[in-house]
Amino acid sequence: MGSEAPTHILLVSYPAQGHINPLLRLAKCLAAKGSSVIFITTEKAGKNMKTVNNITDKSATPIGEGSLTFEFFDDGLEDDALIKIGHDGYSKQLELVGKQFLSQMIKNHVESNKPISCIINNPFFPWVCDVAYEHDIPSALLWIQSTAVFTAYYNYFHKLVRFPSDSEPYIDVQLNSSLVLKHNEIPDFLHPLSKYQFLGELILGQFKNLSKAFCVLVDSYEELEHDFIDYCSKNSILMRPIGPLFKNPIIKSANNIRGDFVKSDDCNIIEWLNTKPKDSVVYISFGTLVYLPQEQVNEIAYGLLDSKVSFLWVIKPPPKEMGRKEHVLPNGFLEETNERGKVVKWSPQEEVLAHPSVTCFITHCGWNSSMEALSLGVPMLAFPAWGDQVTNAKFLVDVFGVGIRLGYGFMENKLITRDVVKKCLLEATTGGKAEELKKNAVKWKKAAENVVADGGSSHRNLDEFIEDIKKHGIVNIQKI
Repeated sequence: MGSEAPTHILLVSYPAQGHINPLLRLAKCLAAKGSSVIFITTEKAGKNMKTVNNITDKSATPIGEGSLTFEFFDDGLEDDALIKIGHDGYSKQLELVGKQFLSQMIKNHVESNKPISCIINNPFFPWVCDVAYEHDIPSALLWIQSTAVFTAYYNYFHKLVRFPSDSEPYIDVQLNSSLVLKHNEIPDFLHPLSKYQFLGELILGQFKNLSKAFCVLVDSYEELEHDFIDYCSKNSILMRPIGPLFKNPIIKSANNIRGDFVKSDDCNIIEWLNTKPKDSVVYISFGTLVYLPQEQVNEIAYGLLDSKVSFLWVIKPPPKEMGRKEHVLPNGFLEETNERGKVVKWSPQEEVLAHPSVTCFITHCGWNSSMEALSLGVPMLAFPAWGDQVTNAKFLVDVFGVGIRLGYGFMENKLITRDVVKKCLLEATTGGKAEELKKNAVKWKKAAENVVADGGSSHRNLDEFIEDIKKHGIVNIQKI
């Protein structure tokens, strides 16, 4: 960097685990390349992060040539606010408080002669672009889902193709020239029968504001989603794939700075995996928010019993504020699987998926989990719940060729029986189909390693983005 003043970048994250993780990875990449980065989210998320990780707020931690500082704002809400006022009220309150906090922070930086060069947000916080725009600061979006899902929202927002509606709930959607999605394969927040349409509205708010962002960064990579990246570019969106962010070698030195909300018994889990043969353990985790019906948990348990596979199963206690019961396993399950199975409340997922003993992954198909498994060469059993997960499942199975479909999503309201679980488990772990899935998974893993290496497409895109920020220091924001 020489004598050049550091670039000051603000990253503002919605306070959910799946949003914080990718944005924090980006924060570490930008800091390592010489920027002074401030990561902002709510005080409640911050409290969890501080309890579990090596994080102190308001003090800069050196990373590479730059630094990373955490700032947390008080959302003014009770712990059970989500139940009392719902997602809509919760989002409105976060916007109200967040806007004031962010504006004040920008002013403070101007006064101390460290003006902000760029503000980056993730979806669910579309108002961040408004604040940046008001203060004449360039802003960018880190899209934390797939480019295919971005395309679906973009097409829906601009009414470019027909989507399911109240009068026609079961029509297919022509996503781009080469791909059609069935009504139960589109991001289901966009479906008229979804219980979560308000989340669709929140994400569409980001598309309403897209012209205020000069660039869309995406945690994906060129080889994986070339057609959709191309499609976005043809629609004049500056889309820069910079993923898989978690594999970026530049952040290895900052691995102790994490955004986890729960402490895992890391060494115990890895030690246990070390005792298992190569390609023998099925890893099961449904992310941080998905809560399966108890009946479904039972069927998965019996499927594991009947198939006789080794497994590592993450069963998280539901958040207290959700008022849901903890899952219970069938009588005798733990005793009977004691030799070959392990049940935990949390796990260091990246390390687990990278472990040679892991053979496949039963996943809810969140994009973070999908990217981690794809980039680490692990085949999947797709068990989506809602939102983009149902679309990701379609891609993992039918486009990327690394998965077998286990479920279709909560909207289908269908119990997946133990027989189906057993059949899919055996198919994914032994025989010809298992070999084919593994071969495809290894292909995507190699591609992922190449794109983040020096000169790879994601590596170049990140460097170009940093150059963009430096150039934008003076230039007015270009309209997308």
